[in-house]
Amino acid sequence: MNFAVLSQKSTIYSTRRLLEAGRSRGINIRQIPHLQCIIMMENKKPRLFYNNQEITGIDAIIPRIGASASFYGSAVINQFQMMNVETTVSSEALWKSRDKLISLQLLSRVGVETPKTVFTNYSNKVDEVLDMVGGPPLVIKLLEGTQGYGVILAESRRGAKSVIEAFNKTRTRIIVQEFIEESAGTDIRAFVVGRRVVAAMRRTATREGEFRSNLHQGGTAEPIELTDIERKTALKAAATMGLDVAGVDMLQSNRGPLVLEVNASPGLEGIEKTTNVDVARKIIMYLERKVKKAQG
Repeated sequence: MNFAVLSQKSTIYSTRRLLEAGRSRGINIRQIPHLQCIIMMENKKPRLFYNNQEITGIDAIIPRIGASASFYGSAVINQFQMMNVETTVSSEALWKSRDKLISLQLLSRVGVETPKTVFTNYSNKVDEVLDMVGGPPLVIKLLEGTQGYGVILAESRRGAKSVIEAFNKTRTRIIVQEFIEESAGTDIRAFVVGRRVVAAMRRTATREGEFRSNLHQGGTAEPIELTDIERKTALKAAATMGLDVAGVDMLQSNRGPLVLEVNASPGLEGIEKTTNVDVARKIIMYLERKVKKAQG
């Protein structure tokens, strides 16, 4: 089999581990920088080029597309799909999961619990918005934020109004969410591969006054065993986004698990080092089965 990891650098932990895992399974696997690919469209003949050479003979791809490269990355994924190449992340699934608003709408539609969320078209009725999520403290998030960046905890009504009004003036898209007090500073990441949760960890903020538990924000992590409802919620969230491989972030609340985000390119370093689970190998093995099934 011939696999490719769509990634800008082979030295990135997740990319390196996927390459190692593929080679240990006897897979002919390589890294392709998706932003350097050239897409060529002809009548019923989709083609891709890299380094002046046409990309052919690929059975499956593992996209590792950063948030800033979503547009071109999804176009490259779509081109591979048109070439009948299997993928862990479809172009459509990438876009759905990257858009916080659409992803929350889709999760809500199928009954996956999320924190109460309000989105407006730069409304000047800020007090009404605050009341709809239960008032302060509350969380304000940029629609484009990732890894905990662009997330603000507003602890007072005056502070919340100032932040929202400032974003509205600059025409910056935000969502306003209720603050889940009982889970402040902690969350869960469930790593889903092929409709199974293969590893899970609890992340905890370590800095005083910090409510974001992302490892990129200095948080710590420990392996955990999910409850049945947490496992089912993670699987339903990933399936709703159409993702074969996903990192599902959840809060533990008094009313059960609440999904914060479904990540289409979850990093492997934190989950592997925390849980000692060879997640990269599980991804490769899942993709092997998917290719074999597609090829009959």
